[in-house]
Amino acid sequence: MKSADAMAVFEQQRSTGGRLPEGWNSAKLPQVASINMGQSPPGSSYNEEQRGLPFFQGKADFGERYPTVRVWCTDPKKVAQAGDVLMSVRAPIGPTNVAADICSIGRGLAAISPLGGVPTDFVLYGLRLLEPELALRGTGSTFTAINKNDLHEIFFNVPPLAEQQRIVAQLERLLARVDAARERLAKLPALLKRFRQAVLAAACSGRLTAEWREQHPAAGTVVDLLDAVRAERKKDYETQCCIAKAMGAGQPKRPMNLGPIPWDLPQPLQLPEIPENWAWVSLGDVATHVQYGTSTKADRSSNNGVAVLRMGNIQVGEIDFSDLKYIRRDTEDVRTYRLSKGDILFNRTNSPELVGKTAVFDSDREAIFASYIIRLRPDERLVASAIVTNWMNSDWGRWWARTVRTDGVSQSNINSTKLVSMPLPLPPVAEQHEIVRRVDALFRLAAAIERRAATAKAHTDKLTQAILAKAFRGELVPTEAELARREGRPYESAVELLARIQAERPASPARRLQRRRRSEKPNVSSTTPRGVP
Repeated sequence: MKSADAMAVFEQQRSTGGRLPEGWNSAKLPQVASINMGQSPPGSSYNEEQRGLPFFQGKADFGERYPTVRVWCTDPKKVAQAGDVLMSVRAPIGPTNVAADICSIGRGLAAISPLGGVPTDFVLYGLRLLEPELALRGTGSTFTAINKNDLHEIFFNVPPLAEQQRIVAQLERLLARVDAARERLAKLPALLKRFRQAVLAAACSGRLTAEWREQHPAAGTVVDLLDAVRAERKKDYETQCCIAKAMGAGQPKRPMNLGPIPWDLPQPLQLPEIPENWAWVSLGDVATHVQYGTSTKADRSSNNGVAVLRMGNIQVGEIDFSDLKYIRRDTEDVRTYRLSKGDILFNRTNSPELVGKTAVFDSDREAIFASYIIRLRPDERLVASAIVTNWMNSDWGRWWARTVRTDGVSQSNINSTKLVSMPLPLPPVAEQHEIVRRVDALFRLAAAIERRAATAKAHTDKLTQAILAKAFRGELVPTEAELARREGRPYESAVELLARIQAERPASPARRLQRRRRSEKPNVSSTTPRGVP
């Protein structure tokens, strides 16, 4: 519900009495409750030893319904009673809780005590409906706040007391269902995360394609393919050496993987079981390039620039292009570090929790990569990029990163030597394609569920305000006037309720003094002439 809509529920009905249900009336908050603005006690009275009263300063202490006690005070200046509605009156403005026991309140809170038997929850729900509007009323340069005068101007639509009680009961039933739906939706992100990890674990162990393997027996082994590729690499290198020698040029750089690169299994990790026609290899065995990124400073000006992907642009499995910096197009770095589709980007330096994030660059846009990233370009004859990133982003891959990282003061690092020695389960190429297809399909399903969950969450967030609005329009339960007429009995209308509250309200000290002075005046007859004793 938009912020203006909440106040409109009250303002429109207040200005047009005919829209209020029979027996209802519009009233300001002080007509149904007393308002007690908080005041912070001396700092010397604060303690965590449970001496004195629980002390609440503001929204930071709030829970779903009751605040959490963190501090006590021995010299309270303002006190709220059990059952009072506590409202945050300093940024953020409007959130509410209920005082479970007598407590001290600081200047960030106001205690609102319902009068005349008005249920605490009726006032609580009315204020929660108004929360978006109250947030807009705040003033102040450092932080926004509202004062007692602002609270005095809050309007309530007031039904008869018995109807208030039915409204509260119905709200509790309906909002409990909304809260239950919200709780179930809140569990989905964790469930989907576990689902994705389960998919990756099944993909990297061969379980995902077990049935497919039975129907598609492999021709040759992965080891045979790996030996053939190494022979081709060696032949290509020898040809380059011959050409360089004939031209009088220097010896070309020797590739790192002309022979097997041993993989390293750090303790206490253990390798999962894989199918017989798979093989354990190192990342270096299946890579053609391993390269650190540019250290040239980039900025946010995109004029004729090339995007530089940084650690924040690498999410787990995906590239995020929402926050980019750029480098001039005419620099040598653009040619040296230009990314190609299929390049694997490995975040080598980050916090201990995030170091090792990996994603495939799969975009047509022009981009290079920063120095905190290692580019690993896989040999397409041996492995698909997604097979590598699936393994590196699996639970096993994340544990590997936590095991081999080197921790500094605030950041951790995994260098290229450790990266190329990471063990990799390598399936036959045909099976790799099937694995990638199935993982993509399952991940698309998870993404679709996430989108539907986000839509449902937005709906539930609006549903609470919509239910509250219906309640305070008199559309949630039968009116007391209808029931009384049907049952042939009288009832106390809202006008009578408000009058009773006013009559029962204790007089203020100033009002009591005024009444006493009136009673002490001499009873002079109106017929006595002036000046006559």
